[in-house]
Amino acid sequence: MTTDLAIAQRATLRPIADVAATLGLGSDDIIPYGHHKAKLAPHVTGERDGKLILVTAISPTPAGEGKTTTTIGLADALRTVGADAMACLREPSLGPCFGVKGGATGGGYAQVLPMEDINLHFTGDFHAITSAHNLLSAMIDNHLHWGNAVGLDVGRIAWRRVLDMNDRALRDIVVGLGGRKNGVTREAGFDITVASEVMAILCLATGVEDLKARLSRIVVGERADGTLVRAADIDASGAMTALLAEAIRPNIVQTLEGTPVFIHGGPFANIAHGCNSVIATNAALRLADYVVTEAGFGADLGAEKFFNIKCRKAGLVPSAAVVVATVRALKMHGGVPRGELGSENVAAVRAGAANLLRHVENVQRFGVPVTVAINRFTADTEAELAAVAEAVSGLGVKAILCEHWAKGGEGAADLAREVLRLTESEGQFHFTYPDALPLWDKIEAVAKSIYRAGEVAAAPGVRAKLDAWEAAGFGELPVCMAKTQSSFSADPTRLGAPENFTLPIRDVRLSAGAGFVVALTGELMTMPGLPRHPAAERIDVVDGRIEGLF
Repeated sequence: MTTDLAIAQRATLRPIADVAATLGLGSDDIIPYGHHKAKLAPHVTGERDGKLILVTAISPTPAGEGKTTTTIGLADALRTVGADAMACLREPSLGPCFGVKGGATGGGYAQVLPMEDINLHFTGDFHAITSAHNLLSAMIDNHLHWGNAVGLDVGRIAWRRVLDMNDRALRDIVVGLGGRKNGVTREAGFDITVASEVMAILCLATGVEDLKARLSRIVVGERADGTLVRAADIDASGAMTALLAEAIRPNIVQTLEGTPVFIHGGPFANIAHGCNSVIATNAALRLADYVVTEAGFGADLGAEKFFNIKCRKAGLVPSAAVVVATVRALKMHGGVPRGELGSENVAAVRAGAANLLRHVENVQRFGVPVTVAINRFTADTEAELAAVAEAVSGLGVKAILCEHWAKGGEGAADLAREVLRLTESEGQFHFTYPDALPLWDKIEAVAKSIYRAGEVAAAPGVRAKLDAWEAAGFGELPVCMAKTQSSFSADPTRLGAPENFTLPIRDVRLSAGAGFVVALTGELMTMPGLPRHPAAERIDVVDGRIEGLF
């Protein structure tokens, strides 16, 4: 069986300078990291006049949807049909690579390369983000140890540590054990790096000065009187910026077909805002006529945050969107167990299509022209594919059959032509809520409009926190919902298109530097755990080559 890794390792890559040259970039415009990776130099500027295309998906299932694969295939396909196109993606986290989900470089003949480098350490951006975040953690504890001049209440410290790995044992810890010489004893914990506010800040910053200003605004905790203590109060933001000075520059790589790709930043969409960096997107829109980007997980998470947070903050107006679905995943949403997906079941496809329709409707509610990409599997039957097309036709949307996994860009040429058509239409892009709406009302707006919840329930203290933040001047921030990716609800077992459920908000967090308020729903963890048999058990180096990475 041909694996994604085997296909990637057989590929002949172009020198990165040649890839950059297709964007009009010279040797002085890039900073090479070996032969096949580079960072964009900070002086590259220009008019942002390209058209932005978002790729999103249905609610993910273990059957697979192929959103990143479709993003890459579409970028290749646009170039195949003669358009000047490139892609913008997020960087993979080590947590999924060694856990259960795998890497984030696409699959089959729609991949970005070098696959092993990108999925592992790449250019060190995640390490820099982790280090900058934990530097602030260390400076907080050091400040407490040396007298706590700013009066930080030890019981109200909000800043945790991070690690780019799934490690449930670190979710809640106690630091400072062993006596006075080891610092102040207090409760603490770890999140995964992709959930770090530093990650969000890097992805939403417009440059180094903006990055430093945002880092300065990070709220690390409160004093006894409730006033806020920021990173600037303990003189941490300058050193944090120094650690991120290289990481803030977008990374340039290529697809199997030589299409340029910026890969930069990597927040998860279930616990963060789930989009690649504003800097990379802006640069791409200056360098290419069409820019294909993705937002994590289903459209209820990644796309909603792309529209309501990233586009709002960066002044972006998307020209078109693609919702990716597979027949296999729709059958799972229609109640078919994973072991029975190989058999034809048109009725289950029609039932599961309710999930697809909900996502398409949600994208339409933002005023963005949309199409559906059916990522084809060999076991799909003509009757099942016809059922998908019939389901979405009622919304005035086309379902385009795509075979980019097996055929590369040529296999998504029809999708590329439909996307080009959509970008010429007149959209009327708008947000789910205005800036001036109170924070709780913004949470309700997303829950009821996007998820179709009947009501939103707050744990004790949630509304009080929101009221206090509004009083402190944070009322106009957007909200970033942290929710399971598997369901519109907070219950990951409720597949399909549930409605009129109660969405529980267990806590809220202020990300003042990133510029949003996080609402934690249900039992979602900001530090994942490894499965019983993690992918790490199968990854090895044999005869000098990596094996088992997918």
